[in-house]
Amino acid sequence: MTRPANVIFFMSDNHHAGVMGCAGHPHVRTPALDSVAARGARFENAYCSSPFCCPSRATLATGRHPHQTGYWDNAIVYDGRFPSWMRRIRDAGHEVVSVGKLHFRSSEDDNGFSRELLPMHILNGRGGVHMLLRGFDREPEATGQWELYMEDSGIGTAHYQDFDEKITEAAIDWLRETGANSDKPWALFVSYPSPHPSFRIPERLWNLYPVEDMTLPPQFRPDERPMHPAVEHLRGIMDTGEMTDEDALRRVVAGYCGLINHVDEQIGAVLSAVGELGLMDDTRIIYSSDHGELHGAHGLFGKSCLYEGAADVPLLMAGPDIPENTVIRQVASHVDLYPTLLEMLGVVPTAEDADLPGISLMPAVEGREQERQGFAEYHAAGSKAGSFMLRDGRWKLIYHVGMPSQLFDLEADPQELRDRVADGGGLDIAKEMEAKLRLICDPEAVDACAKADQRAKANRWGGPESILQEGTLVITPPPGVEPDLRPTN
Repeated sequence: MTRPANVIFFMSDNHHAGVMGCAGHPHVRTPALDSVAARGARFENAYCSSPFCCPSRATLATGRHPHQTGYWDNAIVYDGRFPSWMRRIRDAGHEVVSVGKLHFRSSEDDNGFSRELLPMHILNGRGGVHMLLRGFDREPEATGQWELYMEDSGIGTAHYQDFDEKITEAAIDWLRETGANSDKPWALFVSYPSPHPSFRIPERLWNLYPVEDMTLPPQFRPDERPMHPAVEHLRGIMDTGEMTDEDALRRVVAGYCGLINHVDEQIGAVLSAVGELGLMDDTRIIYSSDHGELHGAHGLFGKSCLYEGAADVPLLMAGPDIPENTVIRQVASHVDLYPTLLEMLGVVPTAEDADLPGISLMPAVEGREQERQGFAEYHAAGSKAGSFMLRDGRWKLIYHVGMPSQLFDLEADPQELRDRVADGGGLDIAKEMEAKLRLICDPEAVDACAKADQRAKANRWGGPESILQEGTLVITPPPGVEPDLRPTN
């Protein structure tokens, strides 16, 4: 039986699992995260439920996939309608505090926390309403995305980094004032908006990543990249150029590594405080991210698709009852964190939790791994139709409603360079995988439901023409910063 202990859940935004020192990345420096992995467990095959900020964070809160809740995008977001792991733990009598980015609708909703410090939610309770227009097949081009990567990566700073440092300071203050003086286990959710672009970093970090040494991403060149219609549509919406400037692309990689280095420093500062306060032996540490970042792979920036670079997330755990230097191959998902966190705090799930799709990861951590499938879905910005991922052993299917599927052998082809449906070599396996996927959900019905919900929400905000006049939100601003709205194309 797992003994109850404190939990600090560190969350970042936009961190692909492979870009950590402990995962073998050739450039990035992540000593704090590497120390967590050395003291505990690293999951090699962990997936977000949807590779986009708000649907992923809604899954983390509720333990349910988007097709189970209807939280599809960055405008239809978590609003407290479903119980959260935070609420379960709080209602069992524990302090549950958040610091930083939540990306829910509002602090006025009962999100489940005892307190929300420096909360960052969607803009004005409405979020990125322009992406609702995908429900009408009228989503505008996401202006500013190309510049966010190819022009803004380099020496400098960004509002998100300033906010990261405020989050670290507030988390340490809470630990000193409250956490160290509690006689009952608590949960602290520390959530950073970095390493979300733009990848502008201080000169001291930039100098650690010489541009000429950076490894170029796979399949970035126009003559190499996949020409699947769903991927082509995403490139068009995201205004992805030709990526022929290799120096600029290396600057993107350097900036991304430097920004991850920055987040690692923030986590390291909080962990140092945990040690100084004598809390380490009674505190479990979790680290994950809401989704990945392709940073040029397959000719794409950002997330918004189901390639490994976008859907594969870090998942580290350390602390009481977690063996050191453990690498776990069992497939894990964000839906598993709800039951895992309840077990870590000694909270018994309610009858309402009986149909949750996830399982506690503590048995796997303790050496009892099991064969599992991985599942994710996507219905947000840049998608012409819904897409669904099924990971089953070495095989990974990406099913696109109304378009050809993609199939990859992740053992032989971990970078997903060869689509076995496109080359005709995996058609039978793809059909078998599709049949397994349909045991989880009906892709066509889910796609229709998502678009109907998006049309209804768009009409609530005045309809397509009114939304188009508002402009496109490039990124959600942190508290106190004016939003960057660009004219729609």
